[in-house]
Amino acid sequence: MGSVVALAGQVGGAKLADGLYRLRREALTVIVNTADDYEHLGLAFSPDIDTMLYTLAGIAASGAGWEPQGESHALHHMVKTLGGPDRPVLGDRSLAAPLLRADGLANDRTPTQITLDFCRALGIAARVLPMSDDPVRTHVLTDEGAVTFHDYFAQLGCEPAVRGFQYAGAAAARIPDEVMEALYAPHLEAVVICPANPYHVIRPMLEIEGMKALLRRRGVPVVAVTPIIGGRALKGSAGKMMRELGRELSARSIAGEYLRLIDGFVLDSEDEPLLESVRSLGIEAIAVPTVMRSVDDRIVLAQEVLDFATAIRIRREAEVE
Repeated sequence: MGSVVALAGQVGGAKLADGLYRLRREALTVIVNTADDYEHLGLAFSPDIDTMLYTLAGIAASGAGWEPQGESHALHHMVKTLGGPDRPVLGDRSLAAPLLRADGLANDRTPTQITLDFCRALGIAARVLPMSDDPVRTHVLTDEGAVTFHDYFAQLGCEPAVRGFQYAGAAAARIPDEVMEALYAPHLEAVVICPANPYHVIRPMLEIEGMKALLRRRGVPVVAVTPIIGGRALKGSAGKMMRELGRELSARSIAGEYLRLIDGFVLDSEDEPLLESVRSLGIEAIAVPTVMRSVDDRIVLAQEVLDFATAIRIRREAEVE
């Protein structure tokens, strides 16, 4: 049984990563999007990193995975009372990680070092790694100009029509040594692209200089899981973005976003009629239940993904022989 690398962000990605974690523990490395990071009131927020940490540590709030259990908002109410901003809404417990992250960065610690410290403190055996220690920011292109994804989401409520994306800093960003170590592990079994918005979560990771070439060159099966089911996004702005970009709102369209990168694509059972269409892209595909309402659902989907990757590898080896 080898190691696994997952590319992830958002609640859906964290849920599948949790399923993988329950199967592989310390043999899992999760590379997490940091292009949606932002600074606010002097603190360093990394929403996808913190969502992943809370989920793997088993302390994420059931209805809001980006917050720890037992969240309260007394500080946020006081900030507003004193004339401070009312967005984003700040949870009291959620402020601990941004506060410690800001302090660590001020003392010349890297985002990777800080995140690994959090893993140790929370008892997480897997490695959770930022996609880069260099700043990368997703900019959403609108008719009024470019805005950061954070402003698009928190200040503009995802209202402006999306015309495109830019990934500022990605071309100059360096892949951290810890990420390279995970991807070059001698017994790496698979790379899993977890279900998440392909434009502001997965794409920034792939835009880091050398990342796509590394994944292709590594030679292990790369399997992606759809965030679109039955022509709809379960959560988030992916559906709206796809419509405004002129993309077909379907799992096949998501598979097309990863063309020439992935070997396999996992659709939801509801989209089984699309299997042959995805396979026509030169991508192997399966259809299984992908909605993760329980911990058991996460584990079952994670096992399906790993079994699929194994089947791809076995077929590939047979073809070589």
